[in-house]
Amino acid sequence: MPDIKNIISGCLNGNRRDQELLYRRHSAKLYAVCLQYSGNDEEARDILQEGFIKIFANLNHYKFEGSFEGWMRRIMVNTALERYRGKYNLYRVDDIEALQEFGAEPDSEDYAGLEASDLLEIIRELPPKYRMVFNLYAIEGYSHKEISKMVNISEGTSKSNLSRARIILQRRVSSYTGIKKKVSNG
Repeated sequence: MPDIKNIISGCLNGNRRDQELLYRRHSAKLYAVCLQYSGNDEEARDILQEGFIKIFANLNHYKFEGSFEGWMRRIMVNTALERYRGKYNLYRVDDIEALQEFGAEPDSEDYAGLEASDLLEIIRELPPKYRMVFNLYAIEGYSHKEISKMVNISEGTSKSNLSRARIILQRRVSSYTGIKKKVSNG
C-alpha cells in the first residue's frame, strides 16, 4: 500500500487513482467531522464534498509538517464554518452573566448506558449556533478568543453559547437516559 507522500505526489500530478485512494482512505473520518458540524446527513455530505475539493486544490500547500489528517480536518472544519457563517446569523451577547443559567451537575450515573453515537446525535440536535461553538471548544479545543475570531462573534457570545449548549445537553442527556431506564425496566 502506498504511503501518504506517494499518494499526495500522485494527486498533485493529476493521478485519478491516487485521488480516489486519498478519498477512500480518509473520507469516513472526515465525514464524521462534517456530521459534527452539520444539521443532517445531506449537509454533512455537501461539506465533505466541498472540503475535498479544497483539499485537492490546496495539496500543494501541505508542507509535510505535522499530521496530514489534522491538516485535512482543519479544512473540513473551516468549510463547515464558511457554510455556517453564510447560513446562520449570530447575535452578539457581551454580558455572559445575564445569560448564564446554573443547573445541577449531572450525576455520572446519568450517563450510564449512553452510547457515543447517542451523544453525537444529541449534539447534532443542538441549535446551530450552540452546536458550532460547542464543537469548536469542546471537541476541537479552540479558545473562546479563537472562536470569536473564526465565527465573528464576541468572546462573551462564545462563552454564552457554550454555556447554553451545555445546559441543553445536560437536560437532553438526563431525559434520554431516563427514557432508556424506563424502557429497560418496563
